[in-house]
Amino acid sequence: MNRLAESSPDGREETVETPQQADRAVTIFEKSVPGRRACQLPAAGVDEVPLDELIPAGLLRDEPADLPEVSEPEIIRHYNRLSRRNFDLDTGFYPLGSCTMKYNPRLNERVAALPGHARLHPATEAADAQGALELMYMLQQSLGEICGLPHVSLQPSAGSQGELAGLLLTRAYHADRGRNPGKVLTPDTSHGTNPASVSMAGYEVVKVATDAQGGVDIGDLRAKVDRDVACLMLTNPNTLGVFDRNITEIASLVHEAGGLLYYDGANLNAIMGQCRPGDMGFDIVHVNLHKSFSQPHGGGGPGAGPIAVSDRVEPFIPRPQVVRVDDRERDDSDPSEHGRKPVYDLDFDRPKSIGRLRGFQGNFGVFVRSYAYILSLGSDGLAEASRTAVLNANYLMSRLAEGRSGRYLPVAFDRHCMHEFVLSGAPMKKDLGIKTLDLAKRLLDFGVHPPTVYFPLLVDEALMIEPVETEAKEQLDHFADAIEVILEEAEDDPAVAVGAPYTTPVRRLDEVGATRRPVIRQPS
Repeated sequence: MNRLAESSPDGREETVETPQQADRAVTIFEKSVPGRRACQLPAAGVDEVPLDELIPAGLLRDEPADLPEVSEPEIIRHYNRLSRRNFDLDTGFYPLGSCTMKYNPRLNERVAALPGHARLHPATEAADAQGALELMYMLQQSLGEICGLPHVSLQPSAGSQGELAGLLLTRAYHADRGRNPGKVLTPDTSHGTNPASVSMAGYEVVKVATDAQGGVDIGDLRAKVDRDVACLMLTNPNTLGVFDRNITEIASLVHEAGGLLYYDGANLNAIMGQCRPGDMGFDIVHVNLHKSFSQPHGGGGPGAGPIAVSDRVEPFIPRPQVVRVDDRERDDSDPSEHGRKPVYDLDFDRPKSIGRLRGFQGNFGVFVRSYAYILSLGSDGLAEASRTAVLNANYLMSRLAEGRSGRYLPVAFDRHCMHEFVLSGAPMKKDLGIKTLDLAKRLLDFGVHPPTVYFPLLVDEALMIEPVETEAKEQLDHFADAIEVILEEAEDDPAVAVGAPYTTPVRRLDEVGATRRPVIRQPS
């Protein structure tokens, strides 16, 4: 282990241990030695058939594949060592704003790995998959209750696809009424996927300004709401971490113009059990199961972004829909009816549906983990999780309002925050000569993953911090102390932060060069 010297706010010198990772990373091919094997396969026990009789000659290689030859211990050590070079939630604090990087309980992984869950083939007939369909149905019911909207589809594979689904539902809703509005309103603080989804759905993006309190500028909204508006896409609390106090007025303005309200569920973790998007007036919600409901963030998947909708949007949700079909009359005088279990099925008979969004019904393991999380916490636990997330954010915001961070990193909108808050590094850049990116890189040397930087765009040198409910007070204090130390050393020598990080496997990269000239092949 390396030990990184720090100066604490009271002048004492402290140290932080960091992994010894300065050695050069190598590929499995570089470890290859001819003749080494991880295993020796026994004889097949059947007559060998020439390859050209099994595979057409045109599909055969001219030479054997260049595969690495490595012993089993070397394979294990290689990949174990690589895994420890990554920063993850099991490694340390991950306050990535707007991403809700909460700890994922191991219980959920154990439940998802149960044979009945992990080995169920997606093409299994509904009659033979009653347990899985029941779990999906109960997850739908739970998400509908949390969102305050009665109908849920689990099909979307991610929040971004949930956005697209919501916009396709919007188009189908208006078309059913003989309308074809062409614009979708999005705040200037919205996630980048919002305008991208709007364009993919064939709508025109219209930006709505932010007011001095960090919410939607009502005057600008009034000027832009008209009969050509299909919907307003909104997050509440928003990306600035503040709850929009005018949400009922906003909903009324859009509905009176004939539009729908779409809720980006990225920040749902702040309000679970406290208030519900449906009660605010929203018609469509997408839910990020990898954020609020403990499904791990994948490197591109698997994922899920269920959508919850109001009664008037329900006819258009994707098909097939998981339904319970036990609504026939029960004859309590018939003993055979006693103890009859509900029957679950896939409902394809939805003539107004926007159709399928994907093959099969979604990533089932994601559903299992999320439903296990909901059951393990219960309604009171989910509400407590949100309260704790908000408490942690406000505590950390108050800590960072002190000392050097209060001077060089002022909060962008100085009001009670929800689950996250945004600081501006503009004074730090002006007075100390270090940018938000430099601060973020230096945090890596303190065992902390950097927060989101340079977003939202309307805040100069933005630093967006979301501590989540699973972090202890000591970890939040460590983060605040690290910020103080970095700013103190920048007062004496800005080059320290500008040259950071120093203890990571890879030093600061030329990100522009990597984008323009990517190296995607291993040198021969």
